[in-house]
Amino acid sequence: MILPPGAAPEARYLLIARALRALGDGYVAVLLPAYLLALGMGTWQVGVLSTATLLGSAFATLAVGTWGHHFHHRHLLLGAALLMAATGLLFAGSSAFWPLLLVAFIGTLNPSSGDVSVFLPLEHARLAEAAEGDARTSLFARYSLTGALFAAFGALAAGVPDWLAGLGADRLTALRGMFLLYAGIGCVVWLLYRRLPEPSPHAHTAPPSPLGPSRGIVLKLAALFSLDAFAGGLVVNALLSLWLFQRFGVSLATAGAFFFWAGLLTAASQLAAPGVARRIGLLNTMVFTHIPSSVFLILAAFASSLPLALGLLLARALLSQMDVPTRSAFVMVMVTPPERAAAASFTSVPRSLAAALSPALGGALFAAGWLAAPLAACGVLKIVYDLALLATFRRHGEK
Repeated sequence: MILPPGAAPEARYLLIARALRALGDGYVAVLLPAYLLALGMGTWQVGVLSTATLLGSAFATLAVGTWGHHFHHRHLLLGAALLMAATGLLFAGSSAFWPLLLVAFIGTLNPSSGDVSVFLPLEHARLAEAAEGDARTSLFARYSLTGALFAAFGALAAGVPDWLAGLGADRLTALRGMFLLYAGIGCVVWLLYRRLPEPSPHAHTAPPSPLGPSRGIVLKLAALFSLDAFAGGLVVNALLSLWLFQRFGVSLATAGAFFFWAGLLTAASQLAAPGVARRIGLLNTMVFTHIPSSVFLILAAFASSLPLALGLLLARALLSQMDVPTRSAFVMVMVTPPERAAAASFTSVPRSLAAALSPALGGALFAAGWLAAPLAACGVLKIVYDLALLATFRRHGEK
């Protein structure tokens, strides 16, 4: 992978690892419900296991923020990769609810479209050390772009078990095989992390530390990011698919094609984010691309035809995630270097917890027949978040 000028060579290993993890997360997010239903579990159990994965990821990232400063990032990343491999093996080999629930909570499975795992704060902190200034923003953009692209292709790979079943293979065995592949990805990621430089015993750089002088800024960011995540949880991919099914009666093939193209547009927007940030700044890029995307979502909620709704949703996809790389870079520049790992963790944990709460509310609104409500509420709450973010941090400037 091509790195931005000024980035350390070790960043290439992090980008490749991100690509492989996104590929695994992309198909696991789609296959997880199908696998659990194939094991004979009900929809309630599927929901509980999905919630357990999000809660487990939140507590793991909190632990990294609280105690991770005692260990070097490289060692924690190696441990996380081994946990990923163990998660795939245990999911492939288990059939009972309670063992799977435990693995879901402790392991690294990701049922959402974004990265909410323990890898995120560790890789962010390592990337922040690998570049400075505009190169850092470009590096975070490549990181986000890589994740979006490979997650989209991972979603397409979710059709492999049904394809194998059509050739005569047992469907449940094929599903288990995909989790074994997930374990294999974890092993390859471990090998990539092994190539990261060892911490030098003679280095004079400050070691990672818990939050200190930047605590107030991080707490404000965490609160605002939680509002954004709660709003986003109202229209996670599963609920947006449900809206398309119920509102317009689309087929699975149509919905799958939409999410694939939406993923590609998201990747393109993240590639453009550094150039926009250089012109108008990180904070302005986060806010002034996010607000139009929320307006598109609100309009789509009340669209009268499928082509109009899909067009508005694709326009939203082109803008809604442009804030992802800039948000990551913004957090890194707003705190001192030793606090970066802790800041990434403490801004990620509330997002994970908030995002785990709102899908149930969105489903309840759909069940009540209020099909437009989750989309409209998401758009309104995100606009509130953007305006609050701008009002809170525009006086801070960017370091």
